[in-house]
Amino acid sequence: MKPSTELHDLIRSLSKSEKRFFKLHSSLQSGDKNYLRLFDAIDKQKVYDEEGLKKVFADETFIKHLPSEKNHLYKLILKALRAYHAESSISGILKQEIKNIEILYQKALYTECNKLLHRAKKIAKDNERFYYWFELLNWEKMLLEEAYESGEFTKDLDALIEEEREVVEKLRNLAAYHILYSKINYVFRSGGYVRTEEEHAMVEEISEHPLIKGKNTALSQRAATICYYTQGFCQWAKRDWATSLEKFQRVRTILDSSPQIKADLPKRYIRTLHYIINAQIELYQLEEARANIALMRSLPDTEGFHGQSIASQVFVASYLSELRLLDRAGEHERSIELVPAIISGMEALGDRLHKEHELEFCFALACAFFGAGEMNKALYWLNKVLNDNEPTLRQDIFTYARLFNLVVHYELGNFDLLEYIVRSTQRYLNKRQRAYQVEVLLMEQIKRLARAGDPQAKRELFRSLEEQLNTLFKDPNEGVVLKYFDVRSWVRSRAAGITFSAAVQQAAKG
Repeated sequence: MKPSTELHDLIRSLSKSEKRFFKLHSSLQSGDKNYLRLFDAIDKQKVYDEEGLKKVFADETFIKHLPSEKNHLYKLILKALRAYHAESSISGILKQEIKNIEILYQKALYTECNKLLHRAKKIAKDNERFYYWFELLNWEKMLLEEAYESGEFTKDLDALIEEEREVVEKLRNLAAYHILYSKINYVFRSGGYVRTEEEHAMVEEISEHPLIKGKNTALSQRAATICYYTQGFCQWAKRDWATSLEKFQRVRTILDSSPQIKADLPKRYIRTLHYIINAQIELYQLEEARANIALMRSLPDTEGFHGQSIASQVFVASYLSELRLLDRAGEHERSIELVPAIISGMEALGDRLHKEHELEFCFALACAFFGAGEMNKALYWLNKVLNDNEPTLRQDIFTYARLFNLVVHYELGNFDLLEYIVRSTQRYLNKRQRAYQVEVLLMEQIKRLARAGDPQAKRELFRSLEEQLNTLFKDPNEGVVLKYFDVRSWVRSRAAGITFSAAVQQAAKG
């Protein structure tokens, strides 16, 4: 059985300050500290090598029990991290306060317990942490019982019951919004933009839900952010960019006006900003999008936006957005300038880079190199998508990668291969019922173009293809392909004898 890398992954994820705290925390412990030697040895390994560890400690008794030693070290690191991050989040503070309340209650120090409880309740209320608020109300009822037994009847039980009812209602409301968000998120994560009748029906069902369609249905700021976020997502799936932008801007406004909640929901803020940027790109509000990309990259230096997870999210969202912006603006040479930083960032993330983001980066880099005229490099990144066997996630990317593949091979002059690739693509699309008129037209015309030998005949085929595409793109469902690869600008560039970037820039000017 392959050795587990979990301990190695945890150690390598630690910051310098976290490692220093762990060692200081460990210095307070008595007895042998073989686990510190094990910690240092693993920390030096870029790739986990268990056999290498056994050789290093071959003369040590503890190495005979390596699995238990690893487990012990893992628990000690987590214990130190809990102490290190105890007050770095509202959740951590409230957990600590509730533990303190429990300790004081067990020691019958009810007055002190009450003081802590009311302070913690204010924190929970101000930050809309309803689960903790509900737990604190249970402690308050226990303290109320103690007060009654002592002959104190100053507290209002009815008011406490009403407060509990209010908190439970807000919890239910928030949970209901989370379910609706999960549903719309599933639609996009599995297939991308909505095209089929079934997908339209799913989005419409969510859009028409009373909690989404109704007014003043969100009972808290947190619920309101999910409400508008879900509304924005629904409009995004339907490609109504203006309305989507308006909804995501509402989410941002709520979070900006509630700094405590914003600091507690940093990932939601980044995702919101990501969709704002991409809606602005679709609406050709490119300067506003550039400004928001710069804002996003400044977030890791602000309160509430610290840690590896946030830095990773900002890297992914900002660079994918910038690649999309430069592609839409026809600034492909500038896209190429970003490549070293993107590749370095992807390598640094390693397994922490989500599969969806890996696919998006590979596809976006293929588009960048294609626009810059570097077809072999475009094919290299496209093959990373095509050779992936992901069965369910982002099937839209796999579909359009196959269509884009036809264009790249055409540009490379691989005409003998194109007949085979077209047949393979047709089978793929038919099997998944994703072949729309644009896809069928493109595959048929690529075959004709590959067979045509005369340059003038090719140009006439491109002009004919351009006219047919312009007619088909009047149907929004047929125009989805443009969100992945600007096939219209490619055809126009070939018909007019200009570069792809120039054709994209002409389209951007309207």
